Amino acid sequence: MLKIGIILGSTREGRNGEAVANWVHDFANNRNDDATYEIIDLIDYSLPFLGEAASETQQATIKAWSEKMDSLDGYIFVTPEYNHAISAVLKNALDYLKPELSNKAAGFVGYGSLGGVRAHENLRLILGELQVADVRTALTFSIMTDFENMSVFKPADYHADNANGMLDQVVAWSGALKELREKATV
Repeated sequence: MLKIGIILGSTREGRNGEAVANWVHDFANNRNDDATYEIIDLIDYSLPFLGEAASETQQATIKAWSEKMDSLDGYIFVTPEYNHAISAVLKNALDYLKPELSNKAAGFVGYGSLGGVRAHENLRLILGELQVADVRTALTFSIMTDFENMSVFKPADYHADNANGMLDQVVAWSGALKELREKATV
């Protein structure tokens, strides 16, 4: 069974990402038994900025983050769009990784004024360098239309088609890349 992590890429107080990640998690789990899905919340990994001196506790957190990401076969990144990019906390978390992500697949779920599409483009560049294959279909939630008062998540029904398409692609690519990784270790 494939293990897919849903990475919640915001730690901002009052964040909308938690509701979005929970929606994706519930949607994925109600589809079929093609994979197991787990929310990985960056708020649980208080990582120092890359290059800063790390305490023993922070070193343990860095190790736990690395091991968690290594244990997964694929990813769904839930990211806000801040200034045409992903959040600083998500970028910093990704900077700690390289071999843990190599030859794995990822899908994107964005939210913001334009549905997070510019954050998706930013994430594609970063993940390309980390040898992660990103899938084409993505979810884009508008802060104007998919959130009541810009804070209560109420996604439009049409997002279900994109969610199914993105999940199908992430599962298919994750399975194919898992075989590739297994052959490489033989």
